[in-house]
Amino acid sequence: MSPETDTAGDARHYPQLNVATALTWMRIAAIPAVAMVFYWPGHWSRPLSCLVFTLAGLTDLLDGYLARRLGQTSKFGAFLDPVADKLMVAVVLILIVQADPRVAVALAAAVIIGREIAVSALREWMAELGARSRVAVSGIGKAKTTLQMIGLGAMLYRHDLRGLPVYDIGFALLIVAAVITLWSMVGYVRATWPGRAGNR
Repeated sequence: MSPETDTAGDARHYPQLNVATALTWMRIAAIPAVAMVFYWPGHWSRPLSCLVFTLAGLTDLLDGYLARRLGQTSKFGAFLDPVADKLMVAVVLILIVQADPRVAVALAAAVIIGREIAVSALREWMAELGARSRVAVSGIGKAKTTLQMIGLGAMLYRHDLRGLPVYDIGFALLIVAAVITLWSMVGYVRATWPGRAGNR
């Protein structure tokens, strides 16, 4: 293999600014924007924070599509994308708990944030063992993420819409997402159990 090929291969491991990565950075930049709008005085602060959150979520779908479509996939992009998602979710959960400090809301937030920390640690551990595929994102994980994002968006919006209790619906979806979160975490733990991973 020529040195030029080695250099090109290594370059894919390091940060490169392209359309897909720029969208991911925009999603990270939207995190403080959501927080600032959330606390903005006025009746439309919460719906506007929901709008910013939703637009940021759409970039999550778009950057993955563009990365594959334009051949811009990279290890850095694969690392940054879930980090952006987890940061956004954690910050929004903190905002919601601060605004609605009920025990059920706080517990759901603790479960979701705790799970993300635990699974991230498991993935890092399995990567060191060369068995990262054991903790790849599953279908149930994607379902959890979908419910979680819709629920958080509805709770950010807060106001009823044509008599529809948007906040309560969002809260119910968040509880379901928290239950699925625990279920999926059990699956990840089982997949990384020493006997299954082949290491003790």
